[in-house]
Amino acid sequence: MIIPERLRKGDTIGVISPAGPPDPQNLERAVDWLKQLGFRVRIGKYVQKANGYLAGSDQERLSDFHEMFADDTIRAVICSRGGYGSARFADRINFDLIRRHPKIFWGYSDITYLHTAIRQITGLVTFHGPMLASDWGAEDVPLLSRQLFLQLLQPGWLRYDEQVSDLSVLADGIAEGTLVGGNLSLLVSTLGTPFEIDTKNKLLLIEDVDEDPYRVDSMLNQLRLAGKLSRASGFVIGDFRLNRPREQNDVPSFSEVFKTYFGSLGKPAVSGFLIGHCRPNFSVPLGTAALLDAGRKRLWIQPGVF
Repeated sequence: MIIPERLRKGDTIGVISPAGPPDPQNLERAVDWLKQLGFRVRIGKYVQKANGYLAGSDQERLSDFHEMFADDTIRAVICSRGGYGSARFADRINFDLIRRHPKIFWGYSDITYLHTAIRQITGLVTFHGPMLASDWGAEDVPLLSRQLFLQLLQPGWLRYDEQVSDLSVLADGIAEGTLVGGNLSLLVSTLGTPFEIDTKNKLLLIEDVDEDPYRVDSMLNQLRLAGKLSRASGFVIGDFRLNRPREQNDVPSFSEVFKTYFGSLGKPAVSGFLIGHCRPNFSVPLGTAALLDAGRKRLWIQPGVF
């Protein structure tokens, strides 16, 4: 495991778009917020270059990624937004470069693919959290979403309990393990590739957005058939929502799907975490030790920086 060094005021934060191009106004608002916190900001060359649904070509997005890791004056790399496209250049990443220049890497959603690849090949701890244009660039950002960014400056164990949100126990017990995972559809897309998610003795985090319950059922079944659920030590179920009114034919419900897959495995599982495409968005390090106490509805996570 490689733990990146904490941020300090005056450090430079690099911004990249591994997937889609950001909304310019939202990006500007978010960059201003980082500057108000006391950071310098460097925008990647191709961050706002639109190529259909991608931020430039695969090579251009990869170039920004490599340039930010290679430059030791850049202390953290934060993604502008998700969308689609990060996996398209994963097989061309210079992972030795990341090992030689470890630093904070932050994002979620489509960035899940990069989190998984980077951690499994280099051991670098990365961060699953709000992105600049799509989250921090909003006009009204929840206080908790902003506060959790401070974990990069002041290392400390994170604790999540029902003071943050209501939680539901799907299966009781206590589980320990490295916290891994992220967006469910991206995790499923790693199967059969060199970056296939490793869940053995891990706490598996899953979240997603705008996926019907039957689609979530299908993806969880694929993870089950691939042996990923049986190998995990426990499950942290983040936010799942549809950005449309729920219809009567949305059967079964998300809670019923989760109960089907996690209720009878004999492994601790808790749902209701505000982690994912939600407001607020509780950011967490991936690749550090964590403990889930399902009975007490509590999750503890080791700091992701030193």
